[in-house]
Amino acid sequence: MTNENTKQTQTNISGDFQQTDVVVVGAGHAGIAAALACARLGVDTVLFTLSLDAVANMPCNPSIGGSAKGHLVYEIDALGGEMGRAADRVTLQSRTLNLGKGAAVHAKRIQADRAKYRLLMKHTLECQDHLRLMQAEVTELLTERDEKTGKSRISGVRTRLNESWLCKCAIICTGTFLDSRIFVGEVNYPAGPDGLLPAGQLSDSLRKVGIRLLRFKTGTPARVKKETIHLDELEIQPGEDDPIPFSSQTDPAEFDTEKQTPCYIVYTNEETHRIIHENIHRSAMYSGQIHGTGPRYCPSIEDKLVRFADKERHQLFVEPLGENTEEMYIQGFSTSLPTDVQRKMLRSLKGFQDAQIMRYAYAIEYDCADPTQMDPSLEFKEMSGLFGAGQFNGTSGYEEAAAQGLIAGINAARKINGLKPVILPRSSSYIGTLIDDLVTKGTNEPYRMMTSRSEFRLLLRQDNAEERLLPIGHDIGLVSEERYNEYLKRQERINNEIARLEHVFVSPAAANILLEKNGESPVATGVSLADLLRRPGLTYEKIMEIENSGLRLTGKEAVSVEIKVKYEGYLKHQLAAAEKIGKAEKQSLPTDIDYSQIEGLRLEARQKLNAVRPKTIGQASRISGVNPADIAVLMIWLQKNK
Repeated sequence: MTNENTKQTQTNISGDFQQTDVVVVGAGHAGIAAALACARLGVDTVLFTLSLDAVANMPCNPSIGGSAKGHLVYEIDALGGEMGRAADRVTLQSRTLNLGKGAAVHAKRIQADRAKYRLLMKHTLECQDHLRLMQAEVTELLTERDEKTGKSRISGVRTRLNESWLCKCAIICTGTFLDSRIFVGEVNYPAGPDGLLPAGQLSDSLRKVGIRLLRFKTGTPARVKKETIHLDELEIQPGEDDPIPFSSQTDPAEFDTEKQTPCYIVYTNEETHRIIHENIHRSAMYSGQIHGTGPRYCPSIEDKLVRFADKERHQLFVEPLGENTEEMYIQGFSTSLPTDVQRKMLRSLKGFQDAQIMRYAYAIEYDCADPTQMDPSLEFKEMSGLFGAGQFNGTSGYEEAAAQGLIAGINAARKINGLKPVILPRSSSYIGTLIDDLVTKGTNEPYRMMTSRSEFRLLLRQDNAEERLLPIGHDIGLVSEERYNEYLKRQERINNEIARLEHVFVSPAAANILLEKNGESPVATGVSLADLLRRPGLTYEKIMEIENSGLRLTGKEAVSVEIKVKYEGYLKHQLAAAEKIGKAEKQSLPTDIDYSQIEGLRLEARQKLNAVRPKTIGQASRISGVNPADIAVLMIWLQKNK
């Protein structure tokens, strides 16, 4: 910040003030990713949290990963983020979901030790150069007018203690704390998750500087004392054998998963449903108290009964919160019903007849920003230097939050250093898909990442996240030279093994033993190992039974080899489609177009284009209300106005 700018800002502040490059508001998963990215790129950063004891808190499910979310964690790690490495170190149980389906939707999910994760991340922040972690509530944004652009820009923040911090960029990562309110039955009161204090004043400041806010709602189930559950009556859910860590940086010594903690499955029943139906009018959701929009893909149990009235039972997962706690999390049993009803419906479950609740379930309502106000860099269009990330941007989930925080942090640091922002295309990553969906389409409910949201699912697999993104992380400066060189060696091993499989042939006799053993039709001539691997019933591991002179690959490398060989034709087809779409992404649109003046555009298209102000033709084509005919008109206009 120049001295002139500093003087301009000081006239608007009172009390004590200090100075930094970047202020990050909120030390949840988004804030942590943002602050670490800034600091590791050499930018002086201050990370504010309402409570140092709630850094990296998991107020809902004590897990990381899952369908599409696991993909995000692998991508975060490939770009140089911290979430995957930390998750590996606190894993209680690991499972890969959707193994019965295609490789595109295979998804790693781990049960995390909630307390260990929080302490590990807090210590990581405390030990990071260029980063200060501070307990304080940010209550106000300080802004000024940029004389060159005529736009507003961030110049600092003020805390409840009347301390002002001058800065060049600020990243808002308030999670579900922004003017948040807890609901349990007929009772409601201002509070953040887990009964922590809410951020009560920042919403007014955001509105004052022109930020449009939305009101969303989410919730969490009760926590139950383990020794009061008859676990022997429940269906056990063990972890997987030989799990692959999220991070290629994970030391095997820190990834001891031989003794995995079991989870359990239980089901609601007719009595559970009767209790809920008889009391549903007492739910804060159905009594008219809650006005925020809830998550479509993670509904409360009372909402499930209404929306899926034909279902006789609903599956629930009983999961540990950590090694050194007796708390168990009942996934799928989120509710805002009163405490007496919570006890009754919980004890109606098999094995829970003596269950004691340690924390009651609740719903929480909070403010968040309309993400269409942001560029794909996650910087606000009308407020230079102000970025948003995580649930503040209307998303749900720890993984979505960390992904946005990482990109917001990278781009804040790059803005300060005079570099162009990093914008990931949809074809490169789920992170790119997530951000493009938010800033282009917006969201009217808490957004959750799913594999079905991507047109390029087969390209965006877990096993190739490093291949897609690690060179970008290296170019940015978050991936070390040593790690980059190790990645190049892994890619060489994978490519060499694929080439070997294509060129090594086995006799019909040897091949048919394996084929008949696995229910595959025999061959009459010699066949390459690659062609054998393309058979549906064969895997890389089975191929090695008849030809074991291959390279020594890690589990992750072997998975990548198998998928690339099996899906070769499909991958080429999807790559061609991605390249075709990529051409539209390279066609930039001027930022100062007045779409209302372009003849031939429909009125709705003019309004939507002016509101979103897309960066490229590709982004314009994905705006709701803009059709192919509008894009054709826009292309013609661009040709005429080169």
